Amino acid sequence: MANEIFWPPGYIPGFADNFASNEMIVAGLTTTEIWPLLSHPAKWPTYYANSANPRFYDDKGPELAQGVRFYFETFGFPVEAEVTEYVPPASGQPGRVAWHGWAGEEGSAERLDVHHAWLIEDLPEGRVRILTQETQNGEPAKTLATTRPNPMINGHQEWLDGLVSAARSSTVTKSSKL
Repeated sequence: MANEIFWPPGYIPGFADNFASNEMIVAGLTTTEIWPLLSHPAKWPTYYANSANPRFYDDKGPELAQGVRFYFETFGFPVEAEVTEYVPPASGQPGRVAWHGWAGEEGSAERLDVHHAWLIEDLPEGRVRILTQETQNGEPAKTLATTRPNPMINGHQEWLDGLVSAARSSTVTKSSKL
């Protein structure tokens, strides 16, 4: 049985206003090659054009960690976020990172609340599984859920494609220096 995302109350798929799920399984990469690109928000804009201006609060960073607050822009939203789960990959254990993100004033029609989670695990035969899922609540989420083509599915696929490409490039660069 494959590992799955842990959902907090109020953000369970099927009960939230919007849900997006994207997954890739690729050969020739490992969690240790993927994780540094995902756990450092400053690297996101280098491989994912829909991410901009990441920064940390309270003199934290440059790596995500449990409870850390950070900011970035995506899908036209200025997102405030707090890491709710942070478990680096280890032998036999998947890497997990998740954050609660929000944009807009609480209680307003523009308010968007999200739970974005990633699960990265090594698989047999030199493969890695990368799963990203996001649930959203609020009026903007309802609009996104009915928009076609689906901007969340397409955007997160671009994030996955960029992440894999950046990891492959990093792996090639490291091996050429040896």
